[in-house]
Amino acid sequence: MAANGLREWAIVYLKGLCMGAADSVPGVSGGTIALIAGIYERLIDAIAGLDPRVLQHVPRLHTEAGRTALVRDLIDMDVPFLIALGGGMVTALGVMSGIMHAAMKQFPTPTAAFFFGLIAAAAVVLFRYVSVDSPNRIAVGLVGFGLAVYVAGFTEGSGGSTSLVILFGSGALAISAMVLPGVSGAFILYMLGLYEYMSGLPGKFISELSSFVGGGDPSALIAVGTPIAVFIVGALIGLFTIAHAVKYALEHYREATLTFLVSLMVGSLRAPTSDIAENAAELSPTLIGASIVAGIGGALLVIALDRFTEDIEFGSDDQRSPRTEAPVND
Repeated sequence: MAANGLREWAIVYLKGLCMGAADSVPGVSGGTIALIAGIYERLIDAIAGLDPRVLQHVPRLHTEAGRTALVRDLIDMDVPFLIALGGGMVTALGVMSGIMHAAMKQFPTPTAAFFFGLIAAAAVVLFRYVSVDSPNRIAVGLVGFGLAVYVAGFTEGSGGSTSLVILFGSGALAISAMVLPGVSGAFILYMLGLYEYMSGLPGKFISELSSFVGGGDPSALIAVGTPIAVFIVGALIGLFTIAHAVKYALEHYREATLTFLVSLMVGSLRAPTSDIAENAAELSPTLIGASIVAGIGGALLVIALDRFTEDIEFGSDDQRSPRTEAPVND
């Protein structure tokens, strides 16, 4: 029995690895991977079921009754599932962030083209779920497009602000992308101009941690660890707030929400386009060819993932995934 339980949690961890790898690149959603893996509904229910009132048991942890009550509530909220899944995601994000950061540094133009293909294809894939047939939805679409164009332009060149307040908010927004098939946390960071900065932090933290363990200066470790900690705190807050708002919007204003998301993606294409334009002077036939291949590869990756999820349904009729759910009025 114990072996079977360990195997089940190992499978959940591996699914988290896949989700984290997907969420580490803009345009590929961990939510899409959750759909493929058959855990999307469970993930959304677990996130929505998190209740901070469970902390009321902490003062009684010295008693058996207090510990029993805490464990019971954590199991009821499916926290062990979130821990196993989150562990896999964190592992993948730590590995993939270093790879993507190196790619942006060494191959900026092909990487930007790859991101362009990912985001553009994700917008096309989601567009078939959008029906812009009312003034409200048109207005929502224009707001989403305009917001993305503005944000991408505001962060163009120098990148986004790395103030702790911005990082806190970015963490809350990025974690909320988990509930959106088609949108990744990396997409949010890329649109805000923070992707390159955040993808470089895990590697720096590991390096400074190794130096500190060897007797190095703790100030450098604190300097790198502080923005990571603030981002994580923002993500945790986002689980209890923004993720619930997004879930509510999808349940009650599904098509308007999807219209906003698709418009956001289309407008955010300004970011990779600007990145490519910045390196226009260095373009050569070889670099142009590599960029075209990278862009097509990114688009094909999203299309391939979408084909896997096209006909997938999970659960009973009253627990269908957002991809098969009938739209509601908005």
